[in-house]
Amino acid sequence: MKLIIKPEKGLGKIEVELSEEVGGEVKRLSERYGVPPERVIEVALTGEFREPKGDLEELERKVKELEEKVWELEKEYAPLRFKAYGLSEDNKILAIELTGLIAENNQLRRFLKLPLRRDPELRKLISYYMR
Repeated sequence: MKLIIKPEKGLGKIEVELSEEVGGEVKRLSERYGVPPERVIEVALTGEFREPKGDLEELERKVKELEEKVWELEKEYAPLRFKAYGLSEDNKILAIELTGLIAENNQLRRFLKLPLRRDPELRKLISYYMR
């Protein structure tokens, strides 16, 4: 891995070749904490490490408890999501059928030489359910 350090002002820059082991560790830390590799190297060079505020084991235990609660809520929420998806698909099908019926009605009105009904609010509602 090649590391290029550029100053905020000026033209000088430093190029350093990192070993595969160090580069792999930088990438692993980058993915673990969701920051770019450049930021990992910057923290390592400047020593901006944060010390945990409190007992790390206690914090990890609380995180596990919260994860368990999240999964419990997900178990309750998943069937509702599935039902909502089914209803939205049913609404989409009904909107398609309604569009066909409106078109058929307009054809009959043309055949009978009656004035056509334009209902923009109904069309907006149909387009909403078609999404």
